Amino acid sequence: MKEGVMRVIGLMSGTSYDGIEAAAAEFELSGDTVRMRSLGRLSHPYPEQLRTRIAAAPPATTTTEAICVLDTGIGQAFAEAGVRAVAELCDGRADLVVSHGQTMHHWVEAGTVRGTLQLGQPAWIAEATGLPVVSDLRSRDVAAGGQGAPLVALFDALLLRGLPGVPAALNLGGIANITVVAPDADPLAFDTGPANALLDAAARHFSGGAEEYDRDGRGAAAGQVNPALLRRLLDEPYYRLPGPKSTGKELFHRPYLLAALADAPTRTRTTCWPRSPG
Repeated sequence: MKEGVMRVIGLMSGTSYDGIEAAAAEFELSGDTVRMRSLGRLSHPYPEQLRTRIAAAPPATTTTEAICVLDTGIGQAFAEAGVRAVAELCDGRADLVVSHGQTMHHWVEAGTVRGTLQLGQPAWIAEATGLPVVSDLRSRDVAAGGQGAPLVALFDALLLRGLPGVPAALNLGGIANITVVAPDADPLAFDTGPANALLDAAARHFSGGAEEYDRDGRGAAAGQVNPALLRRLLDEPYYRLPGPKSTGKELFHRPYLLAALADAPTRTRTTCWPRSPG
């Protein structure tokens, strides 16, 4: 590898718990400019049993033993993804792995983030890949006075800076977040609220557990807007908080959806939910 070039692997799993995304890139420092060359990406699914355990954790009561089991299982899954990334994306040569881990809890108190917990013991990644591992990214941001989320804002700002008007990037994950880069102003980034977190919960609820998500949006396309339910959902105090702010599945989860449905009943029944082909 050329001197001055660093080959880095990034590992990430979001609040939808679909699996682990791995991306690799080469970074070269030239004066005060950093150049990046993408080496590709891959997806590594969670074992079904592990995914079920992750999904069952927040906001349910749990034990230290269960958290320890999850920390190890997630760490081993991330290690498998890291090994694959080294071999499949980096031709067997890399310098560093950066692991986000799996967010299990985001502690917000009176609008201030007090702490954040990501599981996935990085020692498993280091042992499997033989590489140094950088981790606890969100906790570092919180310790510095930040929200711990969204972390993608720094990269968004680099991509959007210099574009005409007021460019913005919107990410629709389990929780949606936005980065706004206005001219002559610091970038603004925050979590706007739920995206797939409640959509996936609705798909599981209305399909009677047969579907994990609304495949191709068929369930939404077959339905109609329920004005009372929409008003109930939009009356969430979080939306009225000023940015920067952050949230997670500690607030927007299945019990939250069920409470909204109880307040504004819908005529949708599991028998009319469109099933996936095959």
